[in-house]
Amino acid sequence: MNLPNKITIARICLIPIFMLFLLVDLPLGEVELLNETISVSLLIAAFIFIIAAGTDWLDGYYARKFNLITSFGKFIDPLADKLLVTAALIGLVEVQLIPAWIAIVIISREFIVTGIRLVAAAEGDVIAASNLGKWKTLTQMIAIIATLLHNIPFTALSFPFADLMLYIAAILTIWSGVDYFMKNKHIILKSV
Repeated sequence: MNLPNKITIARICLIPIFMLFLLVDLPLGEVELLNETISVSLLIAAFIFIIAAGTDWLDGYYARKFNLITSFGKFIDPLADKLLVTAALIGLVEVQLIPAWIAIVIISREFIVTGIRLVAAAEGDVIAASNLGKWKTLTQMIAIIATLLHNIPFTALSFPFADLMLYIAAILTIWSGVDYFMKNKHIILKSV
């Protein structure tokens, strides 16, 4: 297993730790940042999520720079992103920081795309992530981080950055899902 794939696996391993700090009411206290009170557990969850999200860039960087791109990496990297984002969205709905419909839209798209990838894999094809899909993932991760941080520092400006990013992420999720389907519909039609 090469370094980029190990980094991707590490991202997956960070998910339960992230969920622990997001969902378990740990008695770690609260802090006030820019007139916004936030629990220390939520700050730690945000920090872990930022590290996990950063590994998405890091594994891709090493894979491209050292020509370590593998079929396993093409499969596991987007899957790791989907697992991280799905866990975060479900957790954010649970702690009532985002509406459930946004999580449902985003997670539904991820299931559909994963299904197409599985059909492709059964046919011997590996579908790498598209640039639009990468932008979708980036906006999702920014939206999640901003939400975890209670929109800090934008609360000081009364600017709803976290909400705006959630809506942008939802729109890009739908757009990239339609684009993904259109580009790969031949795989589905071939398997029917």
